[in-house]
Amino acid sequence: VIAALVQFVELVIRKISPPLYESLGIFLPLITTNCAVLGVAFLNIQNEMGLGESLVNAVGAALGFFLAIVLMASVREKLDKVATVPRSFQGLPIALVTAGLMAISFLGFQGLI
Repeated sequence: VIAALVQFVELVIRKISPPLYESLGIFLPLITTNCAVLGVAFLNIQNEMGLGESLVNAVGAALGFFLAIVLMASVREKLDKVATVPRSFQGLPIALVTAGLMAISFLGFQGLI
């Protein structure tokens, strides 16, 4: 909910006040990233995890997030520089397709642990 609200506020600020949007820069997307940290903390509380379990869960979530971000960035870079993407798929559409394919591939790891 917080992440969606932040994205909505970002869109509104971009349309209403471009100078304010430019001055905020990277800070608005960072608020969305903080929601992931808050989500891990809430999951730890909800599942009544102890300190050790919480640490392992937090490190695992951080490594998973890092892996997903690095993979997404590398794929987006390849798509922007090397691949010939149809005009209608450039930008957000190809990013969503890429994210969907990555999500499907990560689901393959679900039964391993």
